[in-house]
Amino acid sequence: QLQLIESGGGLVQAGGSLELSCAASGRSFISYAMSWFRQAPGEGRQFVAGITWDGGRTRYADSVQGRFTISRDNGQMTLLLQMNNLKPGDTAIYYCATLYSAVVVTGVEDYDCWGQGTQVTVSS
Repeated sequence: QLQLIESGGGLVQAGGSLELSCAASGRSFISYAMSWFRQAPGEGRQFVAGITWDGGRTRYADSVQGRFTISRDNGQMTLLLQMNNLKPGDTAIYYCATLYSAVVVTGVEDYDCWGQGTQVTVSS
């Protein structure tokens, strides 16, 4: 059973940066695509960014394209999300998730392993 633990969330002013981490344990996550999702208060969980098992392909939501960068270190079993130029609209709980897939998909229902989430709050 793969376990995921997110960290790195916090309170930041608009225009600032944060880096989220997702540490995996329990078994190797090679061959698993990994993604970040977020859920704002009163809204559904939405895809933010994803990366293939080898890091060769990434995919971003339009709202974060050019501001966020996803990466992974399979040796350290860590998924990262560098978030720059943060906006109040980025305020949400951020979750990492895995999917046994060669490609990144964006549907929440497709992912079968989730972390507990980390809160990101961006003040104006």
